[in-house]
Amino acid sequence: MENFKTEQENFWAGEFGDKYISRNQSSALLASNLNFFSKALKTTSEISECLEFGANIGMNLKALKLLYPQMNQYAVEINKKAVSLLSETLPKDNIFNVSILDFKPIRKWDLVLIKGVLIHMNQDYLKNIYQTLIDSTSKYLLVCEYYNPNPVMIKYRGNDEKLYKRDFAGEILDSFSNIELSDYGFAYHKDANFPQDDITWFLLKKNK
Repeated sequence: MENFKTEQENFWAGEFGDKYISRNQSSALLASNLNFFSKALKTTSEISECLEFGANIGMNLKALKLLYPQMNQYAVEINKKAVSLLSETLPKDNIFNVSILDFKPIRKWDLVLIKGVLIHMNQDYLKNIYQTLIDSTSKYLLVCEYYNPNPVMIKYRGNDEKLYKRDFAGEILDSFSNIELSDYGFAYHKDANFPQDDITWFLLKKNK
């Protein structure tokens, strides 16, 4: 077993993370993601590259590549099986097979994306993760997570301490003076054409 800092990292790097892969890939999901990102990024400009934290097998990045064909894409992913499949989409040198908690950015990207990942992290390390997200972006940060005004833990597929709702974007805005809210929205699981898993998204812009 890898020498991770938290139980949550072991959870996603191991067997549960392997099984997650098969549940989250389909043409319908790709279509929903296309609709999702076309809305979430409609106010952006000059995005030539993206770094996604928790990319899994790249369903979000595949959608973004269709919207931005010239985009150079990079990914941080903890699960080795997911990385193996992701390497069919991205150059291996563009994939960082590490935990978010261990990732140290040595450069910055136009767009940093995190979608359905902060909700599964050990909440004691959120400040460290927020700092990494901010350090990684030169322009935009897109945060797409379950929202709740106050932190709350939800049982996740029978597991405790594996899913949390809170105001992740609000905490980032309160913590960093060089970040401002550019846009936000909600994607509903009962949308007739392009359902998402009740995700609230926040497009944050970094002031230089």
